[in-house]
Amino acid sequence: MQIKSLANYEQELKWLALVLGIISTVAIVQDWYPFTMFISLPFCLIWVYCAWLHTERQLKYINIIFAILYIYGIIRYLLTT
Repeated sequence: MQIKSLANYEQELKWLALVLGIISTVAIVQDWYPFTMFISLPFCLIWVYCAWLHTERQLKYINIIFAILYIYGIIRYLLTT
């Protein structure tokens, strides 16, 4: 699938991000570590992509920072288990 064709699914991606955000919040409240990182990473990546479509720099860079932190946390978790 090409990047340009993903733009056709922007609204569906935003709905998926909403669902992932809700599940992530429940995972945080329920203390379901490490699932919070595994759920939050795709959430951030969707918002990075959607921000790239509309050049929303702040949203893009904030989510890039969070994605990097989630990747670091996932790698750290995988290496310590």
